[in-house]
Amino acid sequence: NSSWPPLNLALLGAVVKQHGHETFIIDGTIGELSVEKIVVEILSKKPDIIGLTSYSPFFHVQVELATALKKVAPDLPIMIGGSHATIVKEKALLECFDYVFVGEAEHTLPEFLKRLDNGKDLSSLKGVVWRGADGQPVFEGPAPATEDFDALPIPDRDLVDSRQYFLGTLQGRNPFTLIQTTRGCSWKCIFCASEDLNTTRILRRSPESVVAEMKEVVENYGIRHFFFVDDVLTLYDEHILKICDLIEMENLDVTWEGSTRANLIEDAQTKRMAECGLIRMSFGLETVDTEMRKTMKKKVPLKYYVDANRILNKYNVEAMNSVMIGLPGESEETVRTLLKFLSDNRDIKQANLAIAVPYPGTEFHRIANSGEQNMTLHTDDFSQYRRYGSAVTTVGDLTPKDLVELQNEGFVRIYAAPWRWGPMYGKHGIIGFLLMFFRVAQMFRWHASRKLQSIFLGQQAKPAVAMAGGGGGDKTEFGHQGSPKSPHF
Repeated sequence: NSSWPPLNLALLGAVVKQHGHETFIIDGTIGELSVEKIVVEILSKKPDIIGLTSYSPFFHVQVELATALKKVAPDLPIMIGGSHATIVKEKALLECFDYVFVGEAEHTLPEFLKRLDNGKDLSSLKGVVWRGADGQPVFEGPAPATEDFDALPIPDRDLVDSRQYFLGTLQGRNPFTLIQTTRGCSWKCIFCASEDLNTTRILRRSPESVVAEMKEVVENYGIRHFFFVDDVLTLYDEHILKICDLIEMENLDVTWEGSTRANLIEDAQTKRMAECGLIRMSFGLETVDTEMRKTMKKKVPLKYYVDANRILNKYNVEAMNSVMIGLPGESEETVRTLLKFLSDNRDIKQANLAIAVPYPGTEFHRIANSGEQNMTLHTDDFSQYRRYGSAVTTVGDLTPKDLVELQNEGFVRIYAAPWRWGPMYGKHGIIGFLLMFFRVAQMFRWHASRKLQSIFLGQQAKPAVAMAGGGGGDKTEFGHQGSPKSPHF
């Protein structure tokens, strides 16, 4: 398990502080706080306004929280933002919310607070949905996009307790923090909501600004591991290599990791990144079926994934391959072909097997919801939209139950291979390794009881601003519908 610091709220906290407002953050995912406890904690701060953020699977939690707040403080204004609010816009203006923030809030939020503080109306303010005199939603259009990444302040990490966050896969380098060098991804995979979130434009931050932030974090917080939340960390070769040069120049004793595309992993580049602290790189393999890859608009040829794993292994950088089942065109045969590929390929040491989720705002959601490509979407209850142990679609002959069973089988196929145990130990440590081992053993026994004995060892036989985050997720899931990197409220 992992927990992630809310980089988006820390950045917005820094922005509104620049405009003279006192800010605090409550992260409801830390300590498993109940709604009742969060309400008490928020109101104890006596805020003038509250901001909530969430993505779709946890939107219902923020509705519950806002409703509870309104019961005891009906006149306290509540804002809602985040990827879900950005996608559904006016539909997010439920009775429990007073304002909906759409898109990046770094410029909109300070102006909004200024108008609120001075008693001015919100007409012409873009990026916010509010109620007009007739009670109907008013939306003047999307928020202005950030043009100068370097002009933004460094996220205010004083607002979060870094000791409360950890990466379950990280040995000896916790606590950690998130950091960002670029925003956006110009590719348009069908399982990603980048177009509806308006994040297809690439915005770069200067390497000098990035490393200055890293140095500040090391010196002020004692944090030495950084998770780069860029969608494509190695998109610009000269950019990431300049960051490496500056890390070396500043003599920073740090480790770091990130995500990219397999075709953007090169030998010389990886060697240099590893010399300067890179320990892990993730990328989306998704599936090995050619037709499915075309459908999902995954244009990277399969050979690049094999090469990327080989290159990363060469420099002792952990390669994390994200794969998923349940996309359009999936069948039991395509799943088993994928599992065989993962089982047989010894260059692939780690793989994360998820069930594809049709998040709102994605082309995948439109396909599943319309019944195209032999798909059926069974619910619009977003709280059921989870990637592990649950499925909400039928694809072809594969029911949600079938997808869950194939996912469990896949974990056994992938991690029962003895030659993967060494990397598992290196990744998780002895306790994590034993927990993973017992989990795989339990799955194996479950499948054996269902007469799947062919699985064995990888073979088939100024207002005070309260900002609260709700819901968690891993990097891959955030990347599909916004993330803790995004300045969406």
